Amino acid sequence: MAVNDPIADMLTRIRNASRNRSKTVSCLNTKVCRGIAQVLKDEGYINGFDVVEDGRSGQIKVQLKYGPRGEQILHALERESKPGRRVYRGVEGLPRPLQGLGICVISTSRGVMSDRKARVERVGGELLCTVS
Repeated sequence: MAVNDPIADMLTRIRNASRNRSKTVSCLNTKVCRGIAQVLKDEGYINGFDVVEDGRSGQIKVQLKYGPRGEQILHALERESKPGRRVYRGVEGLPRPLQGLGICVISTSRGVMSDRKARVERVGGELLCTVS
């Protein structure tokens, strides 16, 4: 099946797997999806990810993270910029989900990064998704 929006597909797979209490989930291997997975790992929302080559584009195996009593770490993953309506923000216009407790994932000219890192480097870009 052809996927028109691999980012939304990845976020939906992670959201569904987290609600089902799965340990791992596989997503399509694209450069942006690897960047999002790296940001989620750096910010502590997932345990890690591995790239698995399958002869085609490959897969990303994401290891989900849960709290000490099995509670969800990822409560909300929302796609902001969509193929039909792109959302670009400057560094001053970046939102702060949950008053700074959540993160935004931004695609900048320096790669995919969290809103905290984008504020430090003073760069804006396409607002991919918010995580809380």
